[in-house]
Amino acid sequence: MAAESPVRGVPPAPVVRQLRLVVEAADYEAAVAFFRDELGLPEEAAFSGEGDAQVVILDAGRATLEIANPAQKRMIDEVEVGRQVAPRIRVAFEVDDTAATTARLVAAGASEIAPPTRTPWQSLNSRLDAPAGLHITVFQELVTPDQGVATRDAESGRDGDN
Repeated sequence: MAAESPVRGVPPAPVVRQLRLVVEAADYEAAVAFFRDELGLPEEAAFSGEGDAQVVILDAGRATLEIANPAQKRMIDEVEVGRQVAPRIRVAFEVDDTAATTARLVAAGASEIAPPTRTPWQSLNSRLDAPAGLHITVFQELVTPDQGVATRDAESGRDGDN
């Protein structure tokens, strides 16, 4: 049963069940091998159709949509890379070991843009240019979400209870 809208006569907002990022890859096989086999995204489904049409759906775990204004995008590039490099869209993958994952992805053909770098928000991030023309971040959280809030609050002078 759908939730009722707080405003009478206005239908409730839709509930999004999944975020899918659809990427066209000229070298489909290389892109699938990189993201499925090297990065480790499990294959959820694959389909083919007329005219050699192919698609694979890879499970990337929990999805979020991060929307940043231009100043934030520039700041993240500066922290992670030291210069402006990211195109308008960058895909980020949380992993358990940034250094090992970065080394594996570079060996599989990615170009390292910046090595694993500790950020002020307490993650270890590397930047790569990957197959299918994607600019990616591989990141490892160095603290739990609760610890991260306490760290950011301490850096800003807040006591963490606000």
